[in-house]
Amino acid sequence: MATETGDRAGSGGGHCGEPELSDSLKTFGAVLKALRDEARLTQEQFAPLVQYSAAYIAKIEQGKRFLPRDLLDRSEEVLGAAAARVLAAAARSLTRKVGLASWFLQWAAIEEEAVSLYAYECRVVPGLLQPEPYIRAVFSSRLPPLTDDQLETQVAARLERQRLLTDKRNTAFGFVVEQALIQRETGGTEVTRALIDYMMAMASLRNVEIQLMPLRQTSHAGLDGSMYLAETPEHQWIGYTEGHDTSALATHGKQVSSMLQRYGKMRSQALSPEASVSLLEQLRGAL
Repeated sequence: MATETGDRAGSGGGHCGEPELSDSLKTFGAVLKALRDEARLTQEQFAPLVQYSAAYIAKIEQGKRFLPRDLLDRSEEVLGAAAARVLAAAARSLTRKVGLASWFLQWAAIEEEAVSLYAYECRVVPGLLQPEPYIRAVFSSRLPPLTDDQLETQVAARLERQRLLTDKRNTAFGFVVEQALIQRETGGTEVTRALIDYMMAMASLRNVEIQLMPLRQTSHAGLDGSMYLAETPEHQWIGYTEGHDTSALATHGKQVSSMLQRYGKMRSQALSPEASVSLLEQLRGAL
């Protein structure tokens, strides 16, 4: 849901305009490698199973070749349906994700297929919950600075991603957001009013749950930082974290389990959805 850390200024749209093809291919290759590693197959073992040479698989994983359609189909038999779905979504991202950073494409593809999507943010309001004035304020603070054209491209990309909340009504979206992010007043008072109004509108959707983590919280399970979690249509969980123009997927069971435990604990520590909306109303009234 994601910084968007993908949700920071670079989140969900870090580099300007459409990512260069080479960067996108490298991202796609990284997805294939991660899925192959997860299946515990070397390039030499994987290649004959999909009827290609190990050298050709190596070029794909290095971002020097795009995965052919027949290889994509054969990968399902080797890696399984869940992995093949992620791989196919990553392939679609190469041409569909205009304005998104290359390092964010993996997660953008995964969140489109998710049946459950959870986010905890302590740096910036999640991208899926940002109204346009807030998006512009976030991108305007980006360094190095964006040109006007670059800013417009990234704003459009983020607004397009937000359609997930309304288009995927059977997907459960959950957000735990630090109260401090609202009270920071990024962009000023009017932008903050727009932010609160938008968050309350999204919270009214049946498939969206927003919880605020109060300023004073003696026990906090999110001290390791922001994180995102997605449940695939095959009911497998994938984690996602971001840093400065970098990102990492978590697919191994132990790591994802830890993230799920932390998120579950934070849901119990944060205000209830009803109390969170009430606090948002109070915060808006105080502006």
